[in-house]
Amino acid sequence: MALLGLLLPLALALALGPAATPAGPAKSPYQLVLQHSRLRGRQHGPNVCAVQKLIGTNKKYFTNCKQWYQRKICGKSTVISYECCPGYEKVPGEKGCPAALPLSNLYETLGVVGSTTTQLYTDRTEKLRPEMEGPGSFTIFAPSNEAWASLPAEVLDSLVSNVNIELLNALRYHMVDRRVLTDELKHGMALTSMYQNSNIQIHHYPNGIVTVNCARLLKADHHATNGVVHLIDKVISTVTNNIQQIIEIEDTFETLRAAVAASGLNTLLEGDGQYTLLAPTNEAFEKIPAETLNRILGDPEALRDLLNNHILKSAMCAEAIVAGLSLETLEGTTLEVGCSGDMLTINGKPIISNKDVLATNGVIHFIDELLIPDSAKTLFELAAESDVSTAVDLFRQAGLGTHLSGNERLTLLAPMNSVFKDGTPRIDARTKNLLLNHMIKDQLASKYLYHGQTLDTLGGKKLRVFVYRNSLCIENSCIAAHDKRGRYGTLFTMDRMLTPPMGTVMDVLKGDSRFSMLVAAIQSAGLTETLSREGVYTVFAPTNEAFQALPPGELNKLLGNAKELANILKYHVGDEILVSGGIGALVRLKSLQGDKLEVSSKNSMVTVNKEPVAEVDIMATNGVVHAISTVLQPPANKPQERGDELADSALEIFRQASAFSRATQTSVKLAPVYQRLLERMKH
Repeated sequence: MALLGLLLPLALALALGPAATPAGPAKSPYQLVLQHSRLRGRQHGPNVCAVQKLIGTNKKYFTNCKQWYQRKICGKSTVISYECCPGYEKVPGEKGCPAALPLSNLYETLGVVGSTTTQLYTDRTEKLRPEMEGPGSFTIFAPSNEAWASLPAEVLDSLVSNVNIELLNALRYHMVDRRVLTDELKHGMALTSMYQNSNIQIHHYPNGIVTVNCARLLKADHHATNGVVHLIDKVISTVTNNIQQIIEIEDTFETLRAAVAASGLNTLLEGDGQYTLLAPTNEAFEKIPAETLNRILGDPEALRDLLNNHILKSAMCAEAIVAGLSLETLEGTTLEVGCSGDMLTINGKPIISNKDVLATNGVIHFIDELLIPDSAKTLFELAAESDVSTAVDLFRQAGLGTHLSGNERLTLLAPMNSVFKDGTPRIDARTKNLLLNHMIKDQLASKYLYHGQTLDTLGGKKLRVFVYRNSLCIENSCIAAHDKRGRYGTLFTMDRMLTPPMGTVMDVLKGDSRFSMLVAAIQSAGLTETLSREGVYTVFAPTNEAFQALPPGELNKLLGNAKELANILKYHVGDEILVSGGIGALVRLKSLQGDKLEVSSKNSMVTVNKEPVAEVDIMATNGVVHAISTVLQPPANKPQERGDELADSALEIFRQASAFSRATQTSVKLAPVYQRLLERMKH
């Protein structure tokens, strides 16, 4: 019975399968990539891993899914090779790598994993080989043979000339006095080495790459009887300085040093944490116009934003970057960090001149170009990088440049360059006033704008905000690109020149001779007051030519019937403001008459009920006017009303039939009744 009690849970677990058993610990990114490489290599036999090799180099990478399909590392082509996964070896005559590597001590395992140079240098010391062959539990991050060969000659000479101090200490720094496998190697952790308890910096990235003091882990988790061996691609050295201390001692950081001191960021850069500093050299600062640089250096907030834009929130070693990454800075902006061959790039530019200078609290990459965030720029500087240079030239010519370069809180509504493809307006008092109405008296963000909001301009006008399904408009002009928020001003790129409202709808119509017949018709129909008071109207305004195109008899009949005239005119007026930029494919706009107008836009052509609009967006304080060349006719009969009439007729027929049947107490043939119903439905 006791045996049955032990076997029953096991039988249930086997019957239910893996899903019924408790989930094991989550695999690390390195283990997931290794698993994918094993999956891609399984057709070649057991324990075979697919490896991507950079063409023309000895660099190899276990492949993740994205790299497998792209077949590129840092933009360079790779070839796929298949080799034994870590911990396995081939057997003559058998497929794949069926045999586990025999366990031996750390010293012997170094030779197995391809670190024979480390073996050689271990032999030269008097103490280390016996330790590696003896009892205990150790981890060694063993440099590959290529890593030792790439050391500068003077460094290698200093090591081998004093093997029992310098070389021994260097090797001990690569060792930890316990067994550490990759599932324990967490991003940002520090391991205590066997050289004076100095820290070794570990970074474990989401793409599966693991670095040790920014040296890439090539082959991991090679077990030995007295520990584990990880093969790395560099000889690592002790790290003693924090980021701030490195800035202090590097001659090329003279300007950066002064900027950090003025901003107060030195406390952050000498404290705990794991950051990446994209450190601008003196040369980078010299490339900036002196006026711009002096302005930023003299503005504590702009300076802090500038420096924060050069600090990534986590340590990013160069070896971890095998494709483009979007990384967030302390400023909150996003930088595109990538690589092209051996060069690292920032926002697509190869501006990193020296990489992987390791600090106790992160890593430094030297850059030769300043990364100025929008938040440290003037409106002029924002516009220089946007598609609004023509508009900004107009502001400068009109003598309004001081508004764009000072510390005034503004939002600039700048039309994109394509708006001026047919030329720019002449600079005069009227144009200057129009440009002043493209400047809002506050620094805004489009995400906080709401429908019906009014905005005050430097020109004294109040502009309205219209929010549509797929567009955000200010009067007749809609925002065409994401905001650029500068130090004091925000740039909105607009799709056309803005025209502030110049009176009510009636004022607009009376002031344009094209609409004289429409004005007379509105007055005859008694709609003048409606279109003169506060409201939100969209008026599709027939021009004089539209009225004159009507047959003479029909026009006279219409003008002689005030009720019918009012009905038709109300059909031309929508009950909300719809500017052309808010139309989209099709909008059904309810008219004051009750029926809906079908308004659409395609290839910059606006139509209403499939009739083209001759001129759009004549703005009024209580609406917008669109000029049309046709008098629109409302539907003759609404389907809903026609259906109601038929239902009433049918009800009356059956009511009469029922009454006759009760009065005569006879059975009535209903065929004639149905016939009458059908006849009425036909008509």
